[in-house]
Order: sequence, then structure tokens, then C-alpha cells
Amino acid sequence: MSICVLIADDHPLVRDGLRLSIERSGKNIQIAAEAADGLEVLQMAPIQPIDIFILDITMPRLNGIDVVRELIRKNPAAKIIMLSLHNSKAFVEKAIEAGAKGYLTKESASRKIVEAICEVHAGHFYLSPDVSGLVVQKALGSIRGTRPAAKSVLTAQERKVLQLIAESRTTKEIACELGLAVNTIHSHRKNLMNKLNIHKETELVRFALREGIAKL
Repeated sequence: MSICVLIADDHPLVRDGLRLSIERSGKNIQIAAEAADGLEVLQMAPIQPIDIFILDITMPRLNGIDVVRELIRKNPAAKIIMLSLHNSKAFVEKAIEAGAKGYLTKESASRKIVEAICEVHAGHFYLSPDVSGLVVQKALGSIRGTRPAAKSVLTAQERKVLQLIAESRTTKEIACELGLAVNTIHSHRKNLMNKLNIHKETELVRFALREGIAKL
């Protein structure tokens, strides 16, 4: 039986490269769906069975980390591989904390994607060679520590609002996107600033970019 995968990245060239690597491998892997942003992933996930989700860590509308959290909330057994331009310990920890089982940098993704799919499908963790020094056990140990990351104090709804703020959406646009009242968005914005001890919207944007919640 084929391994059915979903590839999500807002750059068509990245999706094309991964698709080509998978098709050339000769492995029994089928690309069941492709998405250009995080919300599309959540819309597609219930439509057909997906064995492996391959998600860019920083996507428009809803970033990869929050997509992972939502997928795991709905199905704790979901198997997810993150794609990222970053090979830092912090980003690997965030991905594993969210529930991802694999982490590939885009530099090595086209060469290692098939190996990663097979390993994760078999129930193992997979880290690309350029982040292999950051072992999963160390990341999990850090997550169990007593000091929470700043991002962890935010609710899922606050993270969504923060991402859309960082993407230069107006309050009215954010309210429409999330199906909320304009006053509710104002409240979320105020709560974000209070929780993060941030006093300017430009600082909110910097925080979102630094934490991988949004990208330029």
C-alpha cells in the first residue's frame, strides 16, 4: 500500500522539487495533496487519509507549528515532518514540542525527503544530517524544563491573531479571517502586548518573525 503524503509550502518551486525527488525515488509514495498555506492543510486533512504531512515551518495565514498543534489535537497519531530554512536548536525544539516526528532543512530536503518519509512512517524520529547533533532526546528534555518559552503562554487564537498582525492585516481583515468581532481582535491585541510585555506593534511583528510564527 502506498504511503500517502501531503506537501505544504508557499513556494511552488519547493513543492515541485520535493515532488520530483519522491517520484524519481521509485518508492511506493503517493503525493495525495499539496497546499500553499497552513489553513489549506487543515481544510484538506479531513478529506482523505494522509499518512505523512510535510509542512513548511513558516507559512502564510497559519504557520507550520500551529498547524502541527491542530493536527495533533485532532489526531494524536498524525505523523508530521517539518521543513525549515533554519537549523537552530530552538526551531528543532519548537517542532518536536508541537508534535512533529521529523525535521528537514530545505538545504537537504530534496536529497533526504524520501528517507525521512520512510523513517517517520515506520514510527521513528528523523532529523536531517545538518541538525543531527541536536538529538531529539535533548530537545524533549529541554521541553520538560520548568521555564516556559514566551510563545507557550499564548493561546492558539492569540497566535493566529499575532501571525495575521505580522502579515500586515488590518483589524477588520483579521476579524473577517477568523470569524470574530472587531472588538475581540482589539482584546487579543491588548492581551498579546500584556503577556509578552511588548508596547509597540512593530515589536509584536519582530517577535512573530523571531519565533517563526510568521515570515517576511
